[in-house]
Amino acid sequence: MVQDLSKIEEKITESSAWENVRNFLNLHIDVNDKISISILDLIVIITVIFITTVVLRLVLKILTRNLPEDDKGKFNVVYGYFRWLVYVVILLITLHTVGVNVTAVFAASAALLIGVGLALQTLFQDIISGVFILIDQSVHVGDIIEIEGKVGRVEEIKLRTTRAVTIDNKVLVIPNHLYLTNSLYNWTQNGTLTRESVEVGVAYGSDVQLVKKLLLQAASTHPDVISSPEPTVVFTNFGDSSLNFKLVFTLADSFKAQFPKSDIRFEIDKLFREHNVTIPFPQRDIHIIQKPE
Repeated sequence: MVQDLSKIEEKITESSAWENVRNFLNLHIDVNDKISISILDLIVIITVIFITTVVLRLVLKILTRNLPEDDKGKFNVVYGYFRWLVYVVILLITLHTVGVNVTAVFAASAALLIGVGLALQTLFQDIISGVFILIDQSVHVGDIIEIEGKVGRVEEIKLRTTRAVTIDNKVLVIPNHLYLTNSLYNWTQNGTLTRESVEVGVAYGSDVQLVKKLLLQAASTHPDVISSPEPTVVFTNFGDSSLNFKLVFTLADSFKAQFPKSDIRFEIDKLFREHNVTIPFPQRDIHIIQKPE
């Protein structure tokens, strides 16, 4: 009988303890007349924030595992802003889930967020494009790129802009969102060697084999032309006024390709003059028909 009474007292004590814990968890904190948060709600919010932090760190490690150290620093800055945005969204969703009225908060911030979003639309496009460049690794420092007809060697890749130097030593500042809206030509993504060409036309009746020999000689004697693969000559077309040829050769530094091309054109003109090969002017045959009086 005594043992039964002691068990009953223990059960009563346990139930009283659980009741006290339940009452403590249901204790509400009134922020104002519309927002009231319980202790249990706070524990749920803290747990959700903790889980979100763990997930965000895991995602960061996955995204940056193949990035160079310099690019990791740039990416971490952007990811920091993105992380706080995720925290705000998760917090609002959690508050709404646990029963806190956040409609007033959404209504008050909607107009402000729309205005800020429209004002910073281009900035966000540039930053997002910069993140894509860092992750995709489509452009590196030192690459020679062509965009919107402009050619430059990439000197620095920032989150909003990419800085490149043109052949005439001018700084080209490229907003990163142009990579998403325009075609980008990366001349050196497959390596520093590039195939270049010089086109020329000769008069009809010229010795085409001699022309081929002279073109190959003009390319092979230039010090900047790579011997392997060897220069080649392509007979491109029978033009209106000339026989058209293309001299194809390989350069190690395509960024300054205009100078070897110019030297080769000088050499072609010299060799053609020495061997009496004519570069013709545009020609037209005019037939005059005289009507009888």
